[in-house]
Amino acid sequence: MPSFGRLLSVDLSLGTLHEHQIDPHLAREYVGGSGLAARLLWERLTLDLDPLGPDNPLLFLSGPLTGTAGPANGRFVVCAKSPATRLWGEANCGGFWGPELRFAGYDGVLVTGTAGAPVYLWIHDGKAELRDASHLWGQADTYQTQQRIREEVGDKLARVACIGVAGERLIPYALILCDHGRVAGRTGMGAVMGSKNLKAIAVRGNGHLPIARPSTFGPLRSSTNRILRDDNVTRSARAAGSAAAAEYFQMLGEMPMRYFTAGRFDGQDNVSGSVMADTILTGVTTCHACVIACGRLVTIQDGPYAREESKGPEYETMMGFGSILASGDMHAATHLGQLCDAYGLDTISASNTIGLAYLLFERGLLTERDTGGLTLAWGDPRPAEMLIHLIARREGIGQVMSLGARALGAQAGAEELAVQVNNLEVPYHDPRALSGMGIVYATSPRGACHNQSDFLTAEVGASHEEIGIPVLTPPTPDAGKAALVARHQDFRSLSNSLVTCFFARVPHTTNLALYNAVVGADWDMETFMQAGARTWNLKRVINHRLGLTRANDKLPKLLLEPAPDGPNGGHVPDYDLLMREYYAARGWQPDTGRPTRATLEALDLGFAADALEALPTSNLQPPASNVQPPISNP
Repeated sequence: MPSFGRLLSVDLSLGTLHEHQIDPHLAREYVGGSGLAARLLWERLTLDLDPLGPDNPLLFLSGPLTGTAGPANGRFVVCAKSPATRLWGEANCGGFWGPELRFAGYDGVLVTGTAGAPVYLWIHDGKAELRDASHLWGQADTYQTQQRIREEVGDKLARVACIGVAGERLIPYALILCDHGRVAGRTGMGAVMGSKNLKAIAVRGNGHLPIARPSTFGPLRSSTNRILRDDNVTRSARAAGSAAAAEYFQMLGEMPMRYFTAGRFDGQDNVSGSVMADTILTGVTTCHACVIACGRLVTIQDGPYAREESKGPEYETMMGFGSILASGDMHAATHLGQLCDAYGLDTISASNTIGLAYLLFERGLLTERDTGGLTLAWGDPRPAEMLIHLIARREGIGQVMSLGARALGAQAGAEELAVQVNNLEVPYHDPRALSGMGIVYATSPRGACHNQSDFLTAEVGASHEEIGIPVLTPPTPDAGKAALVARHQDFRSLSNSLVTCFFARVPHTTNLALYNAVVGADWDMETFMQAGARTWNLKRVINHRLGLTRANDKLPKLLLEPAPDGPNGGHVPDYDLLMREYYAARGWQPDTGRPTRATLEALDLGFAADALEALPTSNLQPPASNVQPPISNP
C-alpha cells in the first residue's frame, strides 16, 4: 500500500465524489503538503481563472508526517488561487483535523464546482457524503458550527473545518477554522470555500497510517519527542505561548507599533505572552500529539470583556489588536481575536486593515463621517470591535475594509500607506529591525508572509548550521544575508510539505530520518533541500503565469522609512543590495525576477521552464489590488 497519496475528489456542481491515488512519483518528488499541492494544481491555475468561480480548485492536503505522532506533525494545508492576491493561495493549519482526515482514509480532498445550495462534507472511515447545510448558513459562528455538525453526525470526536459569515460573504481574507481556534488563516481560503457553498468538512476515522519502516520510525519519533519536550524554546512556548519572545522583540525594535509608525508607546510592556500568563491564563491547548502546547486558554473575570474560559490570543493577534493600535489592553486583544474567529476573519489582515484606518484617521484622511461616528484614537481599541462587525457585515466603511488595507488606502487617496505586499497584509515582525524578513515579505509566493520563512529566528541566534546557515546575532550585516534567506526559504518549504510546525526545534537531519522511515526513501540532506527549492521555484513560476512581475517584489512605503524612535529608530536596511544578492543566489533573472531555465532544469522543472518561456517578458500587469465580490452569496 502506498504510504501517502489517497485523494478524495468532490465535484460540488455535479454532487459526485470519487477517490484516486496521487502519482507516487509526484508524491515523492514534491513530498506532500503545499509542495505537492503546487504540482497537482499546476495546470489548473491560470491567469483568467476566477478565484471565486466554480473552476478554482480548492485542495486540502496533509503531509507524509501528518498524524504520525511525530514531533508537532498535526498540520495540513489548504491551497487554491487566492481571492485576495489573485496569486498562489496557501494556508496552513494545526489542530486535529489533518490527522483525522488521514485516519478516515484520505490524505487530501480536492473540491471543485459550486453546490446549488449550502452543503457540508462528512468523511468517516473511507466513506464520504454531502449533507445539507442550509440551516447553518449565516446562523452560527465557527465554534457553534463545529458543535452542531458533531451533533448531527452523531460523533462527538468528529473534527470539523468550517467557515464563518466572512467566508459566506466572500470576504477575501476569510479563514477556515477547526478545533479550539486553529485556523487556516491567510490568502482567503475561507472565501473560496464560501464561493462553493461549502460550509464545512467533518472527518472521523479509526484507520492506521502506513509506515514503511516502523522499527526505525517508532524509536526515533519517541526519542525526538522526549528531547523536544525539554527544549528551552518548547518550555518557553508552553509557559507563555507564541508571544513568549514579545519582550525581546520590543528590545530589538522588531515589534511594530502604531501601525508601523512608532518605536514605542505607553503600555507596550503589557503586550506579551508573559503578561497574559501572569494575569488571565487558565489553561493550555495542544495540537495532535504535540508536546509543546502553545495554545492559550484564558478567563477574564470582570470588566467589559469578561468571559468564561476561551481561546487566548496568539502573537500575531496580540500585536494586531495591541501594539498596532498602540493599546496595552490584553482583555481587548483577547475579545477582538475571538470576534474575528467567530466571524471567520483572518486576524492579521483584519487588524492590519483596522490599524491603517487608525493611521488614516490620525492624518485626517478619514473622519467620523467616514467611520459612522467612530473616533479612531491610538490606544483605544474599543472602536475596533465595531469595525470588525462592519467588516463582517460589509456595511458602511466595512464594505471597503472587507477588501483589505490596500483597498482602504486607495479609497482614502493613500494606497501607499497600506502595509501589504501583493495585497496580503504584512504580519507583525518589522523588517527594519531584522532585515532578512524584508526579503521574505517581498518574495513570498503568497504575499507578505512569515510562515513561508521565519528567518527572524535565524537572525536572533537560532542554530541552522546543519543546512548551511551560520549562527547569527543581531544586528547582522545586510551584505551576504540574501543567500541565507533563500536557503531558509527552501528549508521552510519542506516544513510546509511534510507538514511540520515551525515551533518545534527538531534538527533537520532528524526530520530527514523521519521522512525516510515513513515513506521508505533513502534521501540525503542535499536531495531533501533540493525538494524544498523545487517547491519554492515552482510556486514562483505559478505566480509569473498568474501575472506577477519583478515590480511585485517590493516592500510598502512605511517599511522603507525609518521609525522615529525606539530601539531601531532611524535605520532602514539596504534593500536594493539585499534584493540584488537574492536574485543572484536564487538563479533568477534580475530584470524580470524569473527563474532561469538552468535553475529550473537543475530542479527537474523543465516543464515549468517551457511554460515560463512561453509568457511575454513585458506588458504583464501586476495582480489586481483587490477583488470585489458581491455583497452576499445567496
